[in-house]
Amino acid sequence: MTCHNRRNQTIAALSSLHAQTGLPDGTTFTVHLVDAGSSDGTAAAVRSAFPDVDVISAGQDVFWGTGTVIAAAKADPDAHVLWLNDDVLLDPQALCVLLCTATPVEQPVVVAGAMRSSDGTCTTYSGFRLVHTRLRAPGLEPLEPDPCQPQTCDTFNGNVVLVTAAARHILGEIDQVFPHRMGDSDYGLRARQAGVPVFLAPGHLGVCDNHPPHARGSSREVGIGPYTALRRRASVREQPPGPWWRYCRRHLGPWAPLFFCSPYVTAVLRSAVRRAHGRRSG
Repeated sequence: MTCHNRRNQTIAALSSLHAQTGLPDGTTFTVHLVDAGSSDGTAAAVRSAFPDVDVISAGQDVFWGTGTVIAAAKADPDAHVLWLNDDVLLDPQALCVLLCTATPVEQPVVVAGAMRSSDGTCTTYSGFRLVHTRLRAPGLEPLEPDPCQPQTCDTFNGNVVLVTAAARHILGEIDQVFPHRMGDSDYGLRARQAGVPVFLAPGHLGVCDNHPPHARGSSREVGIGPYTALRRRASVREQPPGPWWRYCRRHLGPWAPLFFCSPYVTAVLRSAVRRAHGRRSG
């Protein structure tokens, strides 16, 4: 786990993890939590509420991808690894479902869990299938979880993911070239390329709401200019050019240059159109 300034959510996520039921006999787990420079007392609160959690202090320049790599380095190299976002509330049998989907757990396999919104109306994070057509660029198609059966998928959102020890030995951890975003999607695609099965577990395994698309500080915030939108889009929090180009080259073939340019052009045009519309309205 990696966390930053979400004390209450982090405590709630850990509580839901420690409340898991139906686990196979002999199942044990150790939590390695990277606290990325929280200023709201998250680290102290976790140590107080969960003394058994291994809290690793890091700087504010550590984001999800890097934090996950740091935490995984503290884990037993022969253990299975569970990625868990600090804003996820797991259902009581989520870990049991992941382990059952991966059975026999001695095999190399990666299992992702779908999340639902807090009001229960929609799937917010899930697995994806890579769709290829002759005349169009490849795209990721989100999957709705089957309530009873696991589904094969090509990649996934990394909100809750089980990587068996055998899969770790083949794939390693998240590529450190991806400090925040894209590391989960890259991991799933690399797994399929390496012949490691990737599954979406049946049903929803917990609650995790989508981040607001026009959140303050994002490249889609209403009212910002094209330069600010482009700078934010190219930041570590969104789509930094170096990692994004690596992802495009790895997975998008001849479409890589087009995909690479797309988010930056879109950010500039979206902001320019909104600003022009605002001027006309005024």
